[in-house]
Amino acid sequence: MNTVSNIWNHPRTSATGLLIAIGTVAGVLSQQGVNLGRAGSGTVVTLVGALATALLGLFAQDPGRPQASPSSTGVTAKLGAWALISLLLPLPFMTGCSARSVAQDIVNWTPALQSAVATVDSTAALLAPADAPIFAAATAGFSAASSLLVVQAQAYLANPSASVLAQIQNQIVTFQQQVNASLLQAARIVDPASQKHALAVVQAVATVVSAIFGLVQSISSKAAVAQMAARSTIKLAAVEPWLDRSNAAQAVALHYAEPPGVAQAQVAQAEQNQLLAGF
Repeated sequence: MNTVSNIWNHPRTSATGLLIAIGTVAGVLSQQGVNLGRAGSGTVVTLVGALATALLGLFAQDPGRPQASPSSTGVTAKLGAWALISLLLPLPFMTGCSARSVAQDIVNWTPALQSAVATVDSTAALLAPADAPIFAAATAGFSAASSLLVVQAQAYLANPSASVLAQIQNQIVTFQQQVNASLLQAARIVDPASQKHALAVVQAVATVVSAIFGLVQSISSKAAVAQMAARSTIKLAAVEPWLDRSNAAQAVALHYAEPPGVAQAQVAQAEQNQLLAGF
């Protein structure tokens, strides 16, 4: 009884500890390949882990602000704890994950990918004369890379096989490396207006490529992921300062018709998964 009473009398501390435990366990399960089904562009396990991390931020209080009253603090923490419990309950829209569903999801991203690439192709004319050729050269392979990826996903849907899946794995790494290199090139543009415009359009492509990358990673074996990571010479950490996570979350939320908060958690978790895997 003392334990139960202590938990109730110190809800913020108890809830914070629970959230840390949830996040830790979710990370371990994810690394072991346990996903408990899909949720949007990620898995149930990664989504719960990301939401636990987000809730931890809600419990944190700016030390520069006046302290809340004990009663309001207790109510807030207790509500947060119950919200977390509700997140752990089975949700009706969560279904199992398969390579075929991932291939279909890649195809579903086609309009957004093609639109982003088309915008890139027309951007060089809007940049400063000295920057346009550099930008055009850095993004020259986007159209071919996106077309090949979509064709491979459609081929897998028509005739699922390990060989086609391997082709998709190779192609998404190649495409991501092209995008990462382009982000670094765009960041080197001196003219402020040109740099801002170039980064924005490449980031739009990066958002879709990252979403597809997360899908492919979720159904790839540990050995395949290791091989993919070994081929990734431009790591995510190198381009992280140039990524627009807010726009990425908006695109994911729009694609999956889900709340922005959920999309933000998925974007953050997908990025974390890539970093942990060595990308």
